[in-house]
Amino acid sequence: MQYVTEEPRPGCLFCRVIEDPEDEDAALVVWRPQGAVVLLNKFPYNPGHAMVAPVAHVGGLEDLDDAQTTDLMRALKRTVIVLKASLKPEGFNIGANVGRVAGAGMPDHIHLHVVPRWNGDTNFMPVLGEVKVVNEHVLQTAAKLSEAFSSS
Repeated sequence: MQYVTEEPRPGCLFCRVIEDPEDEDAALVVWRPQGAVVLLNKFPYNPGHAMVAPVAHVGGLEDLDDAQTTDLMRALKRTVIVLKASLKPEGFNIGANVGRVAGAGMPDHIHLHVVPRWNGDTNFMPVLGEVKVVNEHVLQTAAKLSEAFSSS
């Protein structure tokens, strides 16, 4: 209900949490590596649904220079490693929605989604109830993963 009724905040989510560690959405940030930021999706498909974004405010992968691309891929790789160790998923969906017509909710700041998957994590709830059940509050997952990033 919060997602449906909440007024969208102005500006870019990624730029806000990069520039202001006190931003209300900064609680979802689990890691701030060089040239990137990793935060949990506020409205996840599954527990641990992370977004990996470059510090650079650009809309497409082709707009990143080689160093920015390297930083983004390093952050993506470590995110997968930490999620595997912490949450023990059996697989991942990893990808980007580039452009509004492709489903990008934030088309001006490229980011990669990392969605942990478990056998049987899809059930009747989305089909019959048009809802997705996530078994852990996103802030609990954020605390767990922040600790995992800092200790690994």
